[in-house]
Amino acid sequence: MPIFHLLSCSIVVFFVLYAPQPLLAMFAEHYQVSPAKAGLLMTVAMLPLAIAPVFYGLVLTRRCKLTMLRYTMLALAICCLVISVTRQFEIFLFMRFIEGLLLPAALTSMTSYIGHTWQGQNLREKMTWYVGSTIVGGYAGRALAANFANLWGFESFYLFNAGLLVVLALMIRPSHNKRDDSKPIISPKDYLKPIKTTQLLRLYSAVFCMFFCFSALLNYLPFILSNEFDIKDPSTIAWVYSGYLVGAIISMLTPFLSKVSRNNWLILSVLFAIYSGSLLIMQWRNIDTFIVMFTLFCACMFMIHASAAPLANEISTANAGVTNGAYVSFYYCGGALGTFVPGFIYQLYGMHVFLLSLLLVCITGGYLTLLNYRSGKVTQLGS
Repeated sequence: MPIFHLLSCSIVVFFVLYAPQPLLAMFAEHYQVSPAKAGLLMTVAMLPLAIAPVFYGLVLTRRCKLTMLRYTMLALAICCLVISVTRQFEIFLFMRFIEGLLLPAALTSMTSYIGHTWQGQNLREKMTWYVGSTIVGGYAGRALAANFANLWGFESFYLFNAGLLVVLALMIRPSHNKRDDSKPIISPKDYLKPIKTTQLLRLYSAVFCMFFCFSALLNYLPFILSNEFDIKDPSTIAWVYSGYLVGAIISMLTPFLSKVSRNNWLILSVLFAIYSGSLLIMQWRNIDTFIVMFTLFCACMFMIHASAAPLANEISTANAGVTNGAYVSFYYCGGALGTFVPGFIYQLYGMHVFLLSLLLVCITGGYLTLLNYRSGKVTQLGS
């Protein structure tokens, strides 16, 4: 499968996941529900993403990755069509849950295909491109959904997304020629054992912390902009998400960080420090400063993700499907909790305590990478 086609599939799949986010405040008002309940539209989609990838990773050790990707995208298209015609919040919420069950199949298929097809520096390069495509998909999904909602209603975006999913899915041509020569995994114990090393679990846990903070801030960004800075227009809120796109561009430079330092754990520790610093400066109630720090925050998150994803494949001795399934599980477990739990903190105590709570989680992630740095473990691209 050409890498450009794979990246295009990634972008459109991420449309599905993130499209509701800039519209949460609008949904809360439209359906007369609280911000935390509106946030469930993201939570119910991310919660299965925290669990299902482990199962899909096991399935992908025995099944064609591209076949699973194709049928998953067609199923996601059906969900988009249902959302476009429903008028009840409960049905919308249920469809988001179904999407959450389907999305990890697509994400694990794509990351496993990359991990199985490329090695070494090529792996880091292709994984960075993939991470960049997820960022573009996340930003474009948010921006397009907000603007479609303003012009023609949010239903029009879901029809558009369904059409893209069908076209790209039908273009996939699964190949059964390249076989996975990894040792067959015959039990859950065999499946989990290779990923239970201290070094790898610390990395996964740091990724959990990273995406917990990121999901929390992006999920409640519409409410912060509306309540703290009096920005209520969905199109303007979508523009603020441009910091997300800037991060995509910066993250493409991540492979070059290995030329600055060949110690991957040091790179991750420094990135976490900057990530934490941006959250601290956001406390200053100034919209220009907030947007600049939000952009820096996004850039750091993407660079951490682009560094951690290939690093997990390099230090793991497990099958690519196993390694990436666990990575996606930890990643979206943090995302699922981040879209919901901090909402209560924001509702009860406001923006400053909300940001401080995220800062504590972020510092925890940085500490875990620092522990790996101090341990002096050897990786493929540095000590």
